[in-house]
Amino acid sequence: MSNILLRSFPFPCYSVSYMEQQQELKVGATYEGQINISTKGTGFVKVRDAGITIEVPREALNKAFHGDTVKVEVTALIAPQSREDNPEGKVIDVTRRSKVGYSGTLILENGIYTITSNDGRMYTTINIPNDKLGGAVAGDKVFCRIYEWNDPMAAPKGEITHVLGKPLENNAEMLSLALEKGFDNNYPEAVIKEAHEISDRGITDEEKNNRRDFRGIATFTIDPEDAKDFDDAVSVNFLENGNTEVGVHIADVSHYVQPGNAIDKEAVERATSVYLVDRTIPMLPEVLSNDLCSLNPHLDRLTFSAVFTFTAKMEIIDQWFGKTVIYSDQRFSYESAQKVLDTKDGPYLKELEAALAISKDLEKKRFEEGAISLETEEIKFKLDEAGHPIGVYKKVRGETHHMIEELMLLANRKVAEFIATNDKHAEEVFVYRIHDAPDPERVENLQLFLKRIGYVLPVNENGVIPSKELNDLVLSLEGKPERETIQTAIVRSMAKAIYSTKNIGHYGLAFKYYTHFTSPIRRYPDLVVHRLLFQYLQHKYIPKEMWHYFDEIAQHSSQREKEAADAERASIKYKQVEYMTDHVGEQFDGIVTGVSKNGLFVEEKETRCEGMVRLRDIGHDYYEYNEKTLTIIGKSTKKEFRIGDRVRLKVTATDLNKRLIDYVLI
Repeated sequence: MSNILLRSFPFPCYSVSYMEQQQELKVGATYEGQINISTKGTGFVKVRDAGITIEVPREALNKAFHGDTVKVEVTALIAPQSREDNPEGKVIDVTRRSKVGYSGTLILENGIYTITSNDGRMYTTINIPNDKLGGAVAGDKVFCRIYEWNDPMAAPKGEITHVLGKPLENNAEMLSLALEKGFDNNYPEAVIKEAHEISDRGITDEEKNNRRDFRGIATFTIDPEDAKDFDDAVSVNFLENGNTEVGVHIADVSHYVQPGNAIDKEAVERATSVYLVDRTIPMLPEVLSNDLCSLNPHLDRLTFSAVFTFTAKMEIIDQWFGKTVIYSDQRFSYESAQKVLDTKDGPYLKELEAALAISKDLEKKRFEEGAISLETEEIKFKLDEAGHPIGVYKKVRGETHHMIEELMLLANRKVAEFIATNDKHAEEVFVYRIHDAPDPERVENLQLFLKRIGYVLPVNENGVIPSKELNDLVLSLEGKPERETIQTAIVRSMAKAIYSTKNIGHYGLAFKYYTHFTSPIRRYPDLVVHRLLFQYLQHKYIPKEMWHYFDEIAQHSSQREKEAADAERASIKYKQVEYMTDHVGEQFDGIVTGVSKNGLFVEEKETRCEGMVRLRDIGHDYYEYNEKTLTIIGKSTKKEFRIGDRVRLKVTATDLNKRLIDYVLI
């Protein structure tokens, strides 16, 4: 039975294959989808294409956990306990686990060791035999994998693979979030050995001589102040004819990480680096990601470059792609580069000004062509030595952030465009970054949501939101309290950008062709793109029998990207609750971000720590939820609360285990 308990690797299914919408709902029909399990133990499988939600009672979960992808069979057209007249079903197979293992506290009762999860949707404990403790003692926070589960109504057996520390310790909690999604901060011994061998070998003169040499051209990196790996560098060369040559130089990871070697196999499995609040878990060992592959200043580095020649009118008249060697003259942070631009004083001022002017023109044209502007605030934490949050601040994005972003977008777009339009064979084997238009049902739900709070969002005859209408709406929200909430709703209505060998364009960026070329240190698809591009530049092609491999890589990388994002969001939420734990009893300004039958979801204005004000805690009245207007209304006072309302709130309680914050209104 263990084959369904562990992640199917290396290429788990990402796309969920639903039955066609026109299939008649009947007892015995089967569907596939993700199961959500309530704290009461009832499962809900929403099958979007069929327009149904199947309810699964506890006794029919058949070993499925919250978030798993399952096959479910309809057993009754209406579930007996359903409030929505949903059909009832039973899980007949778990096709993919949402977690590779489970963390919790090791408990010893009556001589039996068990792990109890803090997740209220985890409806069973996990029994740990004495010979599977892995050195853990009762009270430890641990991570385990299930290895045997014969009876769905009995507890499964697990083996402890990691002793993380004590519950609520920062390191233990952060590691548990990563491990559950399959990201480990340790690497297999073979990977470390191979990485050190590559690092020790270094860069030879022969390797440098076989490349286009940019070492005499002004080159710099611009990254966050605390960055440790540098994927990309920019060079600016003022040509004698008045044109400007801009090079986007990307770490040539593909030169070191060869298909099939130990590092490559590990990188495939991880597929991405993970950025938790207090740490990075890199895709590649640090001896490569932070050293040999990283474009560190004042060192020769091997790169794969996209080079563009701009006229004084910002027109691209030439482009070149190929292997290069660079020497980074300056390591800028975003802030230090911005200071040079603002004060007109500092190293490489003219180069920075030229790059900024080009990036502004690129951004202007991008929005004119229909790109959607959805820039949300990013929250960062100030942590003490123990990892405890002592402050929260919003990350400020200045001109230099936009400059680097636009140049990277240019390189990504032009590489994809070059492949798709210059080599018909390559069209069939490439890894694109695609973004579909929003699903019509989600568009309809977004329209309804916006209408209820006073905004109108038109759609065209195909049910697609014209990007101009979307941008006009976003611009109209500037300075309004509901801006972030509406932007979040818009983002949630969008399809997720994914990797695919089948190009359909990028809706959000309004690009016909797009890929990821610029971050091979931290994203496996970029590494694959480098390999494919190099093959095609040499007029070498991929045998047809290998095409499926790239489909699998795209699907797997999309799934791993989602899992990394889940871990990152969980770490942020944990730190937000931890921060508010120190501020119980204090008052803050907030905004209503959601309403439900249970109460108001409110977000503290500065830290964006979201919690709930339950109906009974709203005030001196009996409040009811109005589903049609998305408001909560006082029965006597008729006072209304709706999304976007500014409120004064007080923190009354927090629960780190469940990651919950309770507020009351003042």
